[in-house]
Amino acid sequence: MSDLSPKPAAGVSRRTVARATAAAGLAVLLGAASGTARAGAATRLGPRTLDVSVASAALGRSAPVRLILPSGFGSQPGRTYPVLYLLHGAHDDYTSWTRETDIEAFTEGRDLIVAMPDAGPTGIPSVWRGGPDYETFQMKEVPALLARDYRASGVRAVAGVSTGGYGAMAHAARHPGAFRAAASYSGILDTTAPGVPAIMDAIVARENLPAASLWGNPVFNLLTWRDFNPRARATGLRGTALYISQGSGVGGGGDPLPGILESALWPSTQGFARTLALMGVPATTHFYGGGGHDWAHWKPEFTASWPVLARALGVPE
Repeated sequence: MSDLSPKPAAGVSRRTVARATAAAGLAVLLGAASGTARAGAATRLGPRTLDVSVASAALGRSAPVRLILPSGFGSQPGRTYPVLYLLHGAHDDYTSWTRETDIEAFTEGRDLIVAMPDAGPTGIPSVWRGGPDYETFQMKEVPALLARDYRASGVRAVAGVSTGGYGAMAHAARHPGAFRAAASYSGILDTTAPGVPAIMDAIVARENLPAASLWGNPVFNLLTWRDFNPRARATGLRGTALYISQGSGVGGGGDPLPGILESALWPSTQGFARTLALMGVPATTHFYGGGGHDWAHWKPEFTASWPVLARALGVPE
């Protein structure tokens, strides 16, 4: 395998090179681990699971949503159901939760709909600068479709991993009252914290997109970055049940990259939690030593967060 580490150029410090190398490594790691939309054809994948193609005005294209329906959906045509939204991470897709977890079996017998919407290749479900509007897609178009075609009620909760964890907290903060609960597992919860803009830029760049295509330059367009920053919008989380988990990433064997990224995001999540505490916004937190930015740690965290989500949705724990 060739050495892809950047080589020092004249006048470039070792520290600058190290930062660039770290940002590139974090992007590689992330790969491991108001309109009305119309539904196209649904592809049945199992007794309860199906993929729906959504013609989205916000995205300017059709985008997929994977659904897991309640066990009694077909036999109770007059009933409505709460919805749990599960958001995927960077360089992954809407199939990740059914591929990496037992969410289908886990929700068997629980009367809720699970919706896993597309967030694009970066997994950042935001309003892109002059580009797709994943926030409107996930916050307006998909819920409208579920209410119209799948008897979804207005009771909702959201959870996500990595950039999906960012999305869960950003959606809940920017749309107060839209969700009764929000959970983040290793999410990017302070996008302007030291080092985090470089991580965001690396995620975007890995998909061969210009860094400024997300929210613009983090210095010259600071107000935009703040507007989409969960920590800066934390006041919008009052009244929403919150679960936040993050590992320190220190220690552990094997591939060091998952631990490196987890460690890099630790200060961001800690700062977010401190802001909530100062504002008097209650949150259930689980900050643990070690751990990595991967499904091996996110799966047990979802299980640990389930009582928070279940109570908000009104379904059995």
